[in-house]
Amino acid sequence: MGPRDAQLLAVLLVLGLCALAGGEKPSPCQCSRLSPQKRKNCGFPGITSDQCFDKGCCFDSSVAGVPWCFEPLPKQESEQCVMEVSARKDCGYRGISPEECASRNCCFSNLIFEVPWCFFPKSVEDCHY
Repeated sequence: MGPRDAQLLAVLLVLGLCALAGGEKPSPCQCSRLSPQKRKNCGFPGITSDQCFDKGCCFDSSVAGVPWCFEPLPKQESEQCVMEVSARKDCGYRGISPEECASRNCCFSNLIFEVPWCFFPKSVEDCHY
């Protein structure tokens, strides 16, 4: 194998890894718990469900007038913690630590200001396509 072959192999390896990283199919909770009116487009007109999932996005063609291929809700450590920010019900107090929140069997995420960081989980049975 010559230097050009090694470079080509390296490029193909990187492209393959990028495709794998971006194409992880979202969980049912990441898709079904997002209200259709809040969907952010992740595809193009005529995209298939397989193409959409390959991009790591959600697909649901049951609601007209909204994107069918859309960005999923953020991943959480527990599926029970995946929900729209507006669905969070406070389970703590301002400044609660992740440990104190966990001791109450609640979810913790401090990525968004002005919403509860410690919040009650949702049942995983609520997740469906």
